[in-house]
Amino acid sequence: MDMSAGERKGLSLFALIMIGIGSIFGSGWLFGAGSAAQVAGPAALVAWVIGVIFIGMIAMSYAEVGSAYPIPGGMARYGHLSHGPVLGFLTGWAVWIATASLIPIESIAATQYMTSWSFGWAKGLVDPATHQLTLSGTVVSLILTLALWLTCFWSVQLLARANTVLTLVKFAIPVLAVLALVGSGFHTSNFTDHGGFAPYGWPAVLTAVTTCGVVFAFNGFQAVVNLGGAAKNPGRAIPVALIGALALGLVIYSALQVAYLGSVPPELLERAGGWQGVNLNSPFADLAGLLMLHWVVTMLQFGAFISPAGSNIANVASAAYMVTNLAETGFFPRKLAAVHPRYGTARPAMWLNLAFSVVLLLTVGRSWQALAGVVSAAMVISYLIGPIAVGVLRRTRPELPRPFRLPAAGVLCPVTFAFAACALYWSKWPETGKITVLTLVAAPVAALVLWRRGERQLLRQFAPAWWMIAFLVWTATVSALGGEEFGGRGVLPGVLGTALIAVTAPVFYFWAVRSGVKAHARGLTSAPTPTEADPAAVATPDDARPMASV
Repeated sequence: MDMSAGERKGLSLFALIMIGIGSIFGSGWLFGAGSAAQVAGPAALVAWVIGVIFIGMIAMSYAEVGSAYPIPGGMARYGHLSHGPVLGFLTGWAVWIATASLIPIESIAATQYMTSWSFGWAKGLVDPATHQLTLSGTVVSLILTLALWLTCFWSVQLLARANTVLTLVKFAIPVLAVLALVGSGFHTSNFTDHGGFAPYGWPAVLTAVTTCGVVFAFNGFQAVVNLGGAAKNPGRAIPVALIGALALGLVIYSALQVAYLGSVPPELLERAGGWQGVNLNSPFADLAGLLMLHWVVTMLQFGAFISPAGSNIANVASAAYMVTNLAETGFFPRKLAAVHPRYGTARPAMWLNLAFSVVLLLTVGRSWQALAGVVSAAMVISYLIGPIAVGVLRRTRPELPRPFRLPAAGVLCPVTFAFAACALYWSKWPETGKITVLTLVAAPVAALVLWRRGERQLLRQFAPAWWMIAFLVWTATVSALGGEEFGGRGVLPGVLGTALIAVTAPVFYFWAVRSGVKAHARGLTSAPTPTEADPAAVATPDDARPMASV
């Protein structure tokens, strides 16, 4: 769809901030604190700080590209703008997988929290031994997935209005939960007993960043970038909304983590043999039940529906924009980009995302914790193109109006890429191997599509993408051989694996930037111009930025 001036100016800054906060406060707060504590103990607090720094660096690189090219669903398009069609499809494929995977995981979260209900049938939704969904739990998750998906079926305006209301409601729930848990009795000894502050070592803290919902929780920043193109002033709205949503997210998530760590009864920790033995199906609801806070349990049960519903409003819309962008570049069927003439939503794209969600739920979506690790790894791969696109476009499009410029980009971009590379390694083997294979499936698909278009110089088309293929294979290999604390075989013990990834990451970054520059010189990229989208946008000095038809 063509983003006309009227459509671009549909979302206010407040609505965009609400979308960001609403996406950040999805199911992550319901499970993140409990999962992180189980893996890292009290040191899980450090994982949240590392996570927001990492996501903040990624978000700011996307803020520059996103404000310059405010394309709805643009994260699926930026690789095409910087490196051409093949890398554009590889990165767009990864972004689509990461975003579409968020739809079923919210339903799984709501289903797991239903086990805290007093009804007998609700207790049977999750197997108490494996903490995975039973057959009835899977059926309930499927029903919720369809119900939440329907929330966004009619219009973008409904998205903004409904999300603002839901965000204001669900924001109050974690705040009240923190106050109630801390007020019921706070055990400071929990932070030092049972092995100390970091009972399982600092590698466990790094693992918690990517496998326990930390990256998953803050991933809500993508909704701001993907939907920011429809804001009234994207150049100002995108960075402001990103900073506001992430800062508020860190405050609330840190408070939730402190409340959880201090409220767990010491006798429960003693019986469980430490934090690794504390495995609750519905962490905060179960904990509130143990503390006899029945009104908190009821509130959390309500929040377990409100939070996923609010997040899925943005998830469904963002995933649809991803499919639309991939269809516009020709790698997905063009029919998927069709927009309903009355409601303005890409319904064919939404149907595809629903089908993908169902398949994911029936295969690997046996629990929130299991799916969160895979989704987080996919998210990290989708982050890679952000700092690289900044580096490429700074060299190839220096005249491009940039309402927001990343400060010290020459230093921050390679550092951000290295951080993302390490985060992918911390995702642990075999998840790194699984997501690498899932991403690289796009390579032969890209070759087939280009061949059917009549392109016979495939090596020329693939030249800007070799760095990505090599990087994923290299990272997966190091992960497989890395330390046992990161799921590897222990050939590279201790922090040697992390150090190896960190040292080699800048090599891949500069290789990627150089490939992008060459792709522009060879005419493999097709950056949109202001007149392609909205001629009126060029005539307004305050709005002088390129737009794209999507």
